[in-house]
Amino acid sequence: MKKSFLIFLAVLVPVVFAHAEVELGIDVLASHNFDLLQGKRIGLVTNQTGVNRRGTKTRALLKNAPGVKLVALFTPEHGLDGTELAGKYVATRKDKLTGLTAWSLYGPTRKPTPQMLAGLDALVFDMQDIGSRSYTYVSTMVKCMEAASERGLEFIVLDRPNPLGGARVEGPPIEAQWISFVGQLPVPYVHGMTVGEIARMANGLGWTPRCNLKVVSMQGWKRDMIWMDTGLRWVATSPNIPRSSSPFYYVATGTVGELPDLETGVGGPEPFEVIGAKWLDAKSFTAQLKAQHFPGVGFSEFAKSGFQGTRLLIDPHTSSNLSALSAYILAGVNQPARPSLFARSAGKLEMFYKCYGSQTIRSQLERRASVQQIVAGWQPSVSRFERERQAYLLY
Repeated sequence: MKKSFLIFLAVLVPVVFAHAEVELGIDVLASHNFDLLQGKRIGLVTNQTGVNRRGTKTRALLKNAPGVKLVALFTPEHGLDGTELAGKYVATRKDKLTGLTAWSLYGPTRKPTPQMLAGLDALVFDMQDIGSRSYTYVSTMVKCMEAASERGLEFIVLDRPNPLGGARVEGPPIEAQWISFVGQLPVPYVHGMTVGEIARMANGLGWTPRCNLKVVSMQGWKRDMIWMDTGLRWVATSPNIPRSSSPFYYVATGTVGELPDLETGVGGPEPFEVIGAKWLDAKSFTAQLKAQHFPGVGFSEFAKSGFQGTRLLIDPHTSSNLSALSAYILAGVNQPARPSLFARSAGKLEMFYKCYGSQTIRSQLERRASVQQIVAGWQPSVSRFERERQAYLLY
């Protein structure tokens, strides 16, 4: 057993580190002696995901960089260490690592105030996004870009991979009335852009007041790379995104999970990897999903604490439309529900609509539109977005 394990490890290691040449924005900045920051007073928007490819925290690197004056930190939802639960108030506090004030952008304000920005020359953004519209780190970036514009500050993005890759673009658009902090920009649910690229697009198209934007691009990253292809170590972006595979499951069940009375594994060891309800029959629901033939996605029966449904097994390299899978899941959960999933969720639908991007899915399902029709209805906006984003891509 021990010998076979060593043989297995020897085979595995070269594969794991095959693409270790990927350099993050912070690595590229450091290799140029932090030239963009020399002589400037810097505020850093970051959290536990702000690390270089060796795992050293960006805030420590900037604090110790000759000629760089790091004077303030700004933290998003989940806090500086990424341990606060979703939607929970984050307090401003002192960072033990740097001794600096870590201003909360998920407390009394979502946008840096003039007091927080006093004396700064530039804001630097270095956080890992997960590639889905309904995740608030890009929203934090947009609010910081707005504040930088108002104060005449430079805004510098240290680019990072999209863990879903740069080619996956899918899902429903968002209507203007549902733009919120959980869906700040008019992009498909899965946009296939890095934070640097989406900052360029938001700045270029005037989705946010234009600022003096600079993006430090990565080296070695390609659009067809998902996280597992980069050779980089994954840092949990929040309590329920613990693994590099988690963003794929988030696409499939995250929006559906905003509705009450459902089990998605959130808070346990398999967040977003299951979907269940007390009115479902695990066998028939799982068979129904299997019949839709999603290559690279497995389904097995799930039952726990009165909930029945299915457990997902997603190959991160799957070409399947995971947003379409989410719609099939929603329809399958709703169909046997008495009262309907939306009727039983009355008064609790606002967050679901903000994440999905509109109310149309309810009326479509209530008039028994097929999921194929619903998904086809997304395609014009997806195609238009793919054309519009082309001018802002860096890789």
